Amino acid sequence: MRFFVFTLLICSLSCTQKNEDPILEVLSSDNPKIKNVVDHIQDHEVQILYTEVKRNGDSVSFQDYSFQVNDSVYFYPASTVKFPIAILALEKLNTNKQINRDTPFSVEGDTVVSTFATEIKKIFAVSDNEAYNRLFEYLGQDYINAKLSERGIKARISHRLSVPNSDVTTTKPLVFYDNNEAVFKTDSTVNQPVKPLQLQKIIKGQGYMVGDSLVNEPMDFSRKNYLPITSLHNIMKQLMFPELYPYDKQFHLSPDDRAFLIKTMTILPQEAGYTSDEYYESYVKFLVFGDSKKPLPSYIKMYNKVGDAYGYLTDCAYIVNEKTNKEYIITATVHVNNNQIFNDNQYEYDTIGFPFLAELGRQLINY
Repeated sequence: MRFFVFTLLICSLSCTQKNEDPILEVLSSDNPKIKNVVDHIQDHEVQILYTEVKRNGDSVSFQDYSFQVNDSVYFYPASTVKFPIAILALEKLNTNKQINRDTPFSVEGDTVVSTFATEIKKIFAVSDNEAYNRLFEYLGQDYINAKLSERGIKARISHRLSVPNSDVTTTKPLVFYDNNEAVFKTDSTVNQPVKPLQLQKIIKGQGYMVGDSLVNEPMDFSRKNYLPITSLHNIMKQLMFPELYPYDKQFHLSPDDRAFLIKTMTILPQEAGYTSDEYYESYVKFLVFGDSKKPLPSYIKMYNKVGDAYGYLTDCAYIVNEKTNKEYIITATVHVNNNQIFNDNQYEYDTIGFPFLAELGRQLINY
């Protein structure tokens, strides 16, 4: 069956006329960074959405292309879930005139005092998990999922990241300060219990690690976060081009908050205070630049959010090429886990995953 599916794919690639479908044209490339994945396409769970943003005077339209995109086929979204959470946090702040993104706050039981502006910068500069968790406590699962549903965005955000008891349904209160005096405190909320997702490929692999022990059975992702490719792609469209959507499908950000968020999505680690060599400029830029640690060219503007965990690499990016005056939205995911063991940190990110996404991005934007 795998050989049959692969044969059909190759036929579809080779039979496609040049420029008829940019994704298929790229996937038919002889470049080894592409072929390493295409030659085993079913193993890598590739899904790609590609949009050419077309402008005609003041009007904007989209030319969309897709490859193997299926909302019913599960992949782990990892840190891409931080993208909608940053938007929703700013939106919710707008409903309370006592606080804003620069108001100091702390989560109950946490010694860190920060601001939402600072935490959102951490999310986009280095994909900080603790920053996401603080915003998660402010919003809560039920609020997040209800607001995304209102915008027509299919998702199920159920847990925090990289902490014990990550899916506990009770959120912690936040305390906001003015000159070290508490001015507002949120309530703790009790959210609905997590229900298992009913999706294809929700049970994965041959085993997974718990501490130093191997569990010899597939891993169940049914209670994990769910944010499919179409949802990520549409969130980017709705943020960048709100005028193309009816009011009830738009994110209700103030003009200043929206400008702040969009600017922050391009922030480099060094610009956010991360000066270690670990945080090179393309640290969270998988498409186009993910296989290089060189400085980024100034004529490419990339507004994006990535995720990497359990062998999944995903990037959702709005890219402007100022040399060609062309704009694109690309959302893509690829899975690299040859041994089919999860949580062992033995993933082919550097040898297969990053090179594939980088080359895919380069060819799609003619970089």
